[in-house]
Amino acid sequence: MKYLVIKCGGSVLENLPRSFYEDVVQMHQLGEWTPIIVHGGGPLITSLLKNLNVETTFVNGLRVTNHDVLDIVEMVLSGSVNKLVVRNLVEVGGNAFGISGVDGGLLKAVPTSDAKTLGFVGEVVGVNQSVIEGIVNQGYIPVISPIGIDASGQRYNINGDIAASAIAKALGANLCFISDIPGILIEKNGVKTKLDKATKTTIEELIDNQTIYGGMIPKVKAAIDGLVHNIPEVGIINGFDKNSLIDYTAGKDIGTKIVLEEEIA
Repeated sequence: MKYLVIKCGGSVLENLPRSFYEDVVQMHQLGEWTPIIVHGGGPLITSLLKNLNVETTFVNGLRVTNHDVLDIVEMVLSGSVNKLVVRNLVEVGGNAFGISGVDGGLLKAVPTSDAKTLGFVGEVVGVNQSVIEGIVNQGYIPVISPIGIDASGQRYNINGDIAASAIAKALGANLCFISDIPGILIEKNGVKTKLDKATKTTIEELIDNQTIYGGMIPKVKAAIDGLVHNIPEVGIINGFDKNSLIDYTAGKDIGTKIVLEEEIA
């Protein structure tokens, strides 16, 4: 069984077309690839925090998370956003099962090394893959919200890109980040051009010169970490293009493929 972990950020999810969900369901029904969706929900979280007058700040693309913020993050991610994705899949004929990283100890988490700054932001130290396999074996597409939990029951806000990478590592799955752009864009002669491939060194240079910034930083770092640890391939594709997921799984030249240096000839 070939798994494909599909990461959808919150800013993309709000506007993804019906065709994206049709692609996921078609992939699931064809059976060659088993899709697993991991989603974010940043803009909806920010909007609700603002409405409730709860301050929110970011450090290197990660949301600083205290107790009050954590409650709202979980409410939005595991509640409204998770069920929205499930409903959208059901509407186009799919079978989907929504779950949080807290359920069944799916995402085992510890505080990040920057816990003093970031608060209850976690990193994943273990994935209970039997939970995912159980859902898949019953014929469902898993839809996972990135909230983690430790042995004492403390919850952690996990960056969705990092959670997706951890799940892909545990399953030996390909990892595909869904974007609203065709891949990593660089400027050549005043024109934005898509990189077909990007190596670890290239990505580090693009972070240093701020071509890659903000929320894209944890995305590409999670991609590189994943490639070092068991993920066969990482891609960034435009989920707004019809058949983009189907084309990606068919091996067509689409999006940006992130690779390690030794893989490029």
